[in-house]
Amino acid sequence: MLSLVGFLLVFAIIVLLLKGKMSPIVVLILIPSIAAVLVGTDLEGLKEMIGAGMKTVSNNSILFIFSIIFFCVMSDVGVFDVIVDKLVAMAGNNVILITVATGIIGIIAHLDGATATTVLITIPTMYPIYKRMGIRPQVLLCLTACAMGVMNLLPWGGPVARAATVLGIDATGLWLKLIPIQVFGIVCTVTLAVILGTIEKKRGAGTTLKTSSEEVEKTKEELDPRFQKLLPVNVILTVLVIAALMVDVLPSYYIFMIGLSLALCINYPTLKSQNEKIKEHAASALTISATILAAGIMVGIMDGTGMIEAMAITLTNIIPDFLGRFTHLIFGFLALPMGMLVGTDAYFFGLMPPIIEVGKAFGVEGINTAMAMLIGKNVSLMISPLVPATYLALGLVDNLELKDHIKFSFKYLYPVSILMVIAGLVFGIIHL
Repeated sequence: MLSLVGFLLVFAIIVLLLKGKMSPIVVLILIPSIAAVLVGTDLEGLKEMIGAGMKTVSNNSILFIFSIIFFCVMSDVGVFDVIVDKLVAMAGNNVILITVATGIIGIIAHLDGATATTVLITIPTMYPIYKRMGIRPQVLLCLTACAMGVMNLLPWGGPVARAATVLGIDATGLWLKLIPIQVFGIVCTVTLAVILGTIEKKRGAGTTLKTSSEEVEKTKEELDPRFQKLLPVNVILTVLVIAALMVDVLPSYYIFMIGLSLALCINYPTLKSQNEKIKEHAASALTISATILAAGIMVGIMDGTGMIEAMAITLTNIIPDFLGRFTHLIFGFLALPMGMLVGTDAYFFGLMPPIIEVGKAFGVEGINTAMAMLIGKNVSLMISPLVPATYLALGLVDNLELKDHIKFSFKYLYPVSILMVIAGLVFGIIHL
């Protein structure tokens, strides 16, 4: 009974999230609550489960609120603009340097963990140059997707927070284990940029300039002179916040609380301006944090009722013994196509928990399975038809359809996904 209800719960969550008819917050609260009633959970038991679930996610939800607003404020005051402008100027008319600059700009732009911000910084900045040089827009979107996927392994990125929620651990602690793989992913992004740049050059890109140089100039609002003066201070503050996270001497959410407070005091000294800036970016921060809190309900109920354990026993009886100890690697190598098909919330909150338990039954630690599934899935983000950023990116370029974007990018991003899982094994982040 428990196993059946558990599978129906996972199926219902995935279907509803795929249909897009309800908010993930609604799905992750209501469906598990109904499942708890179906298996006969009393009010006292439900209270304990919800409390236990909330304890596993509270730190990460607070982290999300303050980290997203902090990086959005840093972006608003021009911390990343100088680097982006310099990279574009350095690239000039060199096709390979242009594609490499695209990857680096995507990496920098995704420091705030917001997909829309990355798309809106990278694509409008580089697309006029791509048109002028005759480089296909598929290359621009592919490199943006790769950079975004690699940088989404930051602790304030959605996938790491979701995986940490499922595991019941701190997102920053999980990220510290992932730093070597993230560095490797950055190398993969730059390498892919060189490969794609070389291919485009052989196709004739850069031999004939297609538009006037004036069209390359990016139209953007001039930075407030006051922020220009404060730029060195803001850069130092950003570096200090990231360094403090890596040292891990204080709770990550507290580091961002302090960082955001200082950023607001430095750049927006009045009560009115501080309130306006917080309200400006609160919506995206609160939406993700609320989703994480809602997931806490699901995790608490599935764990407390014994559904996850029952589902794992059922799956364990199906999987052959000789494959069981490779469960994490199998799902790590399948992570990118699965992530494309089911979407982020369904992947982490629907698929990951029972797969973790299956791995445990064969002696694979939960964090091992989560690492493999997390690393393998991440670069699927902007080639999934279920991610809004995919359509935003397509809307910023001319005459490129979703099927063409996916067909082009998949053949480059899937090998990156496989290489990152293999690198996880080599670096000892994933264990056999």
